[in-house]
Amino acid sequence: MNGKTEQLSKIIRDSNNIVFFGGAGVSTASNIPDFRSSKGLFSERLKRSFTPEQLVSHTFFVRYPEDFYEFYKDKLVYPEAKPNSCHIALAKLEDMGKLKAVVTQNIDGLHQMAGSRTVYELHGSVHRNFCTRCQAFYEADYILKAEGIPKCESCGGVVKPDVVLYEEGLDQEVLSGAIQAISEAETLIIGGTSLVVYPAAGLINYFKGKNIILINKSATSADKRADLVISEDISEVFIRVMEAL
Repeated sequence: MNGKTEQLSKIIRDSNNIVFFGGAGVSTASNIPDFRSSKGLFSERLKRSFTPEQLVSHTFFVRYPEDFYEFYKDKLVYPEAKPNSCHIALAKLEDMGKLKAVVTQNIDGLHQMAGSRTVYELHGSVHRNFCTRCQAFYEADYILKAEGIPKCESCGGVVKPDVVLYEEGLDQEVLSGAIQAISEAETLIIGGTSLVVYPAAGLINYFKGKNIILINKSATSADKRADLVISEDISEVFIRVMEAL
């Protein structure tokens, strides 16, 4: 075990109010790629190419729902994905009474699948889908099996994933909970995120505790603020950390 892993293990041992703030890099070991790695979609019908950000915008969803769902089902929903060592470690730390909350930008639901209970999903979840007309609830499987645009069985309205699209605001209740958890934390572990998506990335500015740990393969804008920076795959880091605890 290297020195940085030992240092992280000690911080975790000495902390009883840890909050984890994570992004896409948390789920890559579960074979869920960052959607920004996609080259987007060329629509034969529209005779245009679109960036991934355009494809998951509110405007695109409203104007081109069929193309939206083609990209969404192909690039954002992974029904076979399972929690990896990072998700499992965080759930265990919560059971130990050390981790108080997970704040995630991911929409895959893997933290809950691993056993985490206090999870603030800033960008929603693919596992919750609602009719835009009558608010009837549908599971992810309903979206995946639908041909073309998923429609409500009750009223025929379009069924939309409970996912925050570009141009849409974050859920205020989720946002408030995340801010409170981060502001009260003794230790903040930031992992698997490049901290470029706002307003989510700005939430770390509410931290006023003792330790900031940053675990990410590439450099981020918060590296200089961190007490410890580990430039590795977060799932591998947590394997070693949990062995040391």
